[in-house]
Order: sequence, then structure tokens, then C-alpha cells
Amino acid sequence: MRKTVRVCTPRYLQIGEGSVSCLPDILSAIGKISSPLIITDKTMVELGHVAKVQSALINQGIACGIFDETVPDPTDEVVLAALSKLEAGKHDCVIGVGGGSPIDTAKAVAVMSRYSRDIFDYRPPAEFNEPGLPMIAVPTTAGTGSEVTHHTVLVHAATREKISCRGEAFVPTAAIVDYDFTLSKPKRLTADNALDTLTHGIEAYISQKRSMYSDRMALDCMRLVGKLLDRAYADGGDREAREGLMFAATLGGLAFSNASICLVHAMSRPLGGLFHVPHGLSNAMLLPMVTEFSLESATPRYADCGRAIGFASTGDDDQTAARKLVQGLYAYNKNLEVPSIEAFGIDRREFENALGQMAEDALRSGAPNLNPRVPTKDEIIDLYRQAWSTAS
Repeated sequence: MRKTVRVCTPRYLQIGEGSVSCLPDILSAIGKISSPLIITDKTMVELGHVAKVQSALINQGIACGIFDETVPDPTDEVVLAALSKLEAGKHDCVIGVGGGSPIDTAKAVAVMSRYSRDIFDYRPPAEFNEPGLPMIAVPTTAGTGSEVTHHTVLVHAATREKISCRGEAFVPTAAIVDYDFTLSKPKRLTADNALDTLTHGIEAYISQKRSMYSDRMALDCMRLVGKLLDRAYADGGDREAREGLMFAATLGGLAFSNASICLVHAMSRPLGGLFHVPHGLSNAMLLPMVTEFSLESATPRYADCGRAIGFASTGDDDQTAARKLVQGLYAYNKNLEVPSIEAFGIDRREFENALGQMAEDALRSGAPNLNPRVPTKDEIIDLYRQAWSTAS
């Protein structure tokens, strides 16, 4: 563990019910913002989420543009299209409204509007720390934590390689964390988002770059998910559960952004890039077996995770608590109906043919080197094969 840590967070965090109404005040605090561009997707428009953001701005006489062409697993081509909209409207700020994909797109637009537009210039191990345009994140899901992280994940459209751009440049200037946006989310999305959050907490806690700061955020993140996930899954209108999971997502983002993700995320991204598996779902598919693979290399840490989530008790010794963590994660996948890779509908031959590339992409990200047990390429391929037919 490092002796010192540099913590990166948004300048402003507005948290709680109705926080979106504070957006004009935040823009005023940031500086002279006259023409923001909302970056979102068509679903956010149809659900009325964008209208809520627009209303908060219009009520204070602030006009805005809208780019609603973002896609799951955002590509460099989409970012370039949004940049064209930004320049044509002479916008001086971006507001990302939606899940991780619109927010990641908005982050990339904010940075690339001032610097390189070649996605490969941001490929790890490169870090980009120069400030871009002011960027405000308004998450509508409780999962990615993108509203507080210094990462943005983009897909190179031509090769389908998924690239995690990183650095202080990608930290939003401000974030509006308003759980009202999550009350309409269906069960599948609720489960996937919460398991994404849980993965952030676990990986931050076992990362070799962890710190006292990230540990605190990670443990509280895991406790909230363990306490509230079943409630939110059973009753989407449970406001207390929705609020807690939304806050857990933000804590998880703060944790992994300042400690890093590990092997689960490294393996998850190629599944998304090549086979369009939603990010939270691909994390959920992989989390139990990757945790089991890594268990003996960080048993006390995984035991802490098991106790924090509530799978183990304070009276359990570390070996028992760690094993209960693995059992609990498999049970989550069964109870929350997380499909295996096979059940998701991916062609077996295409999957087998892509295994080598996926393993290489995972290793290239650098994240496996921060895992308690650092895998070989062959071990990653074996883990993918385990996940092919096993989700619970």
C-alpha cells in the first residue's frame, strides 16, 4: 500500500432528492456558463429525465443544446459527432445525463474539445491531467460511479477495442446525485447497476493501489449494497433503498477511482466491446469466479468484504468469511437472475475465437497487475470459459 495518496473528486457534489434543481447554482459557482450542451441518449429524452434538467436551466434563463445520439459502449465516432454539435452551437459546458455511457461520452467531449481527438492518445498507461471544458455529471442510474471518477471508457469503432481513458482531466467539475431519476428503473437494470457498484467496492478494497481513503469508501459502499439491494430489487419504489444504492454508487466510484479496478473490470470490458454485454451485467457474470480465483492471495481482505456485505458475521474467521463471500456472490447471481455468457446469447464459436484477443485486451489495460493474484493470459482464458456456462 502506498504511504501517500492523491485524492481526485469533483469540485462540487450535490446529493439528495431534488438535487437537479440546484444545477443553475452550480453552473454559477463554476463560472460564466452561458450555453451548456446536454449529452444524453434518446431513452433519457423519452423518460423525461432530460426535460427535468432543461426545466431547471430554463427557469433561470439558461438556454442549452441537446445531443441525444450516445450509445451503450460509446465509440470515438459518437464522441466526434458530439464535438461537432458542441462547436456548431458554440457551447461552453457539457452536461452528461444518463448512465455511464452518456456521462463517459460527455467526459470525452469535454477533454477532446481542447486536446487530441485520437482515442489512442489516451490509451493506458497514458494519463491526461490538463483541464477541459467544465463538465457536470447527472447520473440516472445507481451503478457506474462515473459521476466522480477520473476514467472514461470508449470503444475504438474500427477495432472494437475498449479503452479506459484516465487522468484528472476526466473528473467531472460537478455531479448532481439525485436518486429520483432511479425510481423508474426495471429489475434487470437495478440488479446489474447494484452489482456493478458492488464490484467497484470489492475491487477497490483488494486493489494493490488501495489507501485508507479508498478503504473507507469501499467498505461503506459494500455495506449499503448488502443492506439495500434485495429491497430495491423487490420494490423499485422503495425510496430509502433507491437513495442508499445511489449513494453507494457514488462511494464506489470514489473508491475505485482513487484505488483502481482489478481483474473483473479488465475482463469485463472486452465482453462489452466485442459482444455488447452491458457493463454492469458483464461484471456480475465474472465477479464470483474471479473472486474465487483470487481468494487465497488476499484472504483477510476478502473476508472483510464478506462481513461488510453481510454474507459473513463478525465472529467468522477470515477463511470462513472469505468463502462465504464467494458463496454469497454466486447466490446473488442466482437470485437476481444474472445469465451466464452462454445464456446471454453469444455464439459459442465467436466467443472461442475471441478468447485470445479478449485476454490480451484485458492484460493491456494494466488492471490485472493490481489484482491480488496476477493472472497469466491462459488463466484469463480459463476464467472466461468458466463464465461461459456458470453465473450462479
